[in-house]
Amino acid sequence: MPEQHANPPYDALLLLSFGGPEGPDDVVPFLRNVTRGRGIPEERLKEVGQHYFLFGGVSPINDQNRALLAALREDFAEHGVELPVYWGNRNWAPYLTDTLREMAADGRRRIVTLATSAYASYSGCRQYREDLAGALATLAAEGVEPPRVDKLRHYFNHPGFVRPMAEGVLASLADLPEDARAGAHLAFTTHSIPDAAADTSGPAEEHGGGGAYVAQHLDVARLIVDIVREETGIAYPWRLVYQSRSGAPHIPWLEPDICDHLEALHGEGVPAVVMAPIGFVSDHMEVLYDLDTEATAKAAELGLPVRRSATVGADPRFAAAVRDLVLERAATERGEPARRCALGALGPSHDLCPVGCCPARAPKPAAAGADSPYA
Repeated sequence: MPEQHANPPYDALLLLSFGGPEGPDDVVPFLRNVTRGRGIPEERLKEVGQHYFLFGGVSPINDQNRALLAALREDFAEHGVELPVYWGNRNWAPYLTDTLREMAADGRRRIVTLATSAYASYSGCRQYREDLAGALATLAAEGVEPPRVDKLRHYFNHPGFVRPMAEGVLASLADLPEDARAGAHLAFTTHSIPDAAADTSGPAEEHGGGGAYVAQHLDVARLIVDIVREETGIAYPWRLVYQSRSGAPHIPWLEPDICDHLEALHGEGVPAVVMAPIGFVSDHMEVLYDLDTEATAKAAELGLPVRRSATVGADPRFAAAVRDLVLERAATERGEPARRCALGALGPSHDLCPVGCCPARAPKPAAAGADSPYA
């Protein structure tokens, strides 16, 4: 018999993601959505769109979200969690506003949200909350009573997120040439962001020196290194590196870049590298192009054996982790004690983003935080 769990006060889960094109005709309109308000010329959008055109104009992210939706629904059903799961994107169909409108029409009044970004940063958390606030404002302007929307805490150090990635690193190490395996290095990768955005990530008391963004990634990298050492008996050298920089050259962004790092390791005589994209929930375009295409081509040019380890994607352990986070937050909202699973030195993250957390350059309303206009 499935376990029985009470979900109140929540009556729905919203999977909130970035979105991506699903055909060549979608690419430039999608990029217009992503860059709206930045004044980027059409020709530049077409240039950036070449990454998508290499793969038929299709980003893998939407299919990966469909797989995650199926995994969540299956896990919930198996464990007696009667909570419908909806899906909305920030930048492509199904659009967040349309999904929230559908949820309101279905009578959903208290929604908990899973964002497909595990770490603290403006682009990885607050911007999602700003888009939630904008969608709720649109509903209110249409005469629809907005539901209350909460956001699950950052899950970067939840066992259901960390352990699948650690197993991916172990599998990649095992796939390296045997004579290079013991001397391999681990390159943990995440999206580069401006130094200023990193320094102000997380609550105000964590600002400075890369902020919560860098600290959280370092904590996850150390956890994986420890698991790998326990399994193999080898303390592999490692470093946190960055990918997918997209800003103006004169603005400092987090470094080193993965391709520069591969060159440096090759120069030091390192025999092989495992690239572990710990900053990404699934194998979307920035993994598919920046690592599997660009960085892998750089390694081939150097004659350096590389393997890229798997992201979490729709792993059943991640689906179980989401269930755990939903039930944890529901219990907290009911005023009951809740088990808060977290590995590493940082402990479980906050439920409610405090004022001053991951501030925007131009302040905008943000839902699901201490400063939310939709309490």
